[in-house]
Amino acid sequence: MQTLEHIRGAIAGMEDLQAVVRTMKTLAAVSIRQYERAAGALNDYFRTIELGLYVVLKEGLYEAAAQAGQPKEGLVAVVMGSDQGLCGRFNDQIAAYALETMAQLEPRRERRAVICVGARAHVHLEEAGQPVTALFSVPESLQGVTAAVQDLLAKLEELHGQGRVERVTLFFNVPQSGASYRPLARHLLPLDQAWLHALTRRNWPNRVLPVFTMDQERLFASLVREYLFMSIYRALVESLAGENASRLASMQVAERNIGERLDELHAVYRHRRQSAITEELLDIVAGREASTQGTPKYSSAGKRSAFDSAFL
Repeated sequence: MQTLEHIRGAIAGMEDLQAVVRTMKTLAAVSIRQYERAAGALNDYFRTIELGLYVVLKEGLYEAAAQAGQPKEGLVAVVMGSDQGLCGRFNDQIAAYALETMAQLEPRRERRAVICVGARAHVHLEEAGQPVTALFSVPESLQGVTAAVQDLLAKLEELHGQGRVERVTLFFNVPQSGASYRPLARHLLPLDQAWLHALTRRNWPNRVLPVFTMDQERLFASLVREYLFMSIYRALVESLAGENASRLASMQVAERNIGERLDELHAVYRHRRQSAITEELLDIVAGREASTQGTPKYSSAGKRSAFDSAFL
């Protein structure tokens, strides 16, 4: 049977754990808002890139760009997970979704090059029999996202130099309302022909169409690189927001379970304490009764008889 001291220690430990869980909940909620704002801030930047591509494509590069957008063999998959735990099935779900989608896009595993962001997603991919070409750490904060994206682009350029970059697809979780998320695949290369065609049919926002003096192909390549940078950046911050949404959901479940366990411990403590008090009271009553039964009882008449007989 647990002693009162042991139960008090268990309650104190659960209350400390409850404080940690509440802190993690707060941090996760704040991080979600931070990463969502970062993703939303890219909208203007993306529009600027589209306007630049519009100008270049209008100058006669549409056919070349459309040719570059033809379907090709081979697949480079960038799978984004997490390095840290306490985020439910976040890594399991994105790994399973990526494997299922990759099997449809490129059934031959030898034609796939998988780049993984996050050690825990990497474990799930390896356990499923999918080799990973490169592994990168997840940035710990928003300030580290730019460097992480640059590292990913450098790896893509390396694979391109080896002739392995033909199709590039990003796999990541995106946050939804509340503390939920869903897996998503976003195709980067080849460029979407429908998107390129739609760009050429847009109207310029004002009457002055800009001109450029830079070589068209070099400018187009630079714009595509910025498009890739922006797309990977957005995917990474959305994945980080999804990770924190999953962690928030896990912490909510943990907080509820801790609350229920604390209620149980408090009930046990009250019951044991009441039992201990009752036992002490019973011991006192029993001791009183025992002491009363062991003491002789004399009446006033009896005392006089004994006194008289002693002195007669």
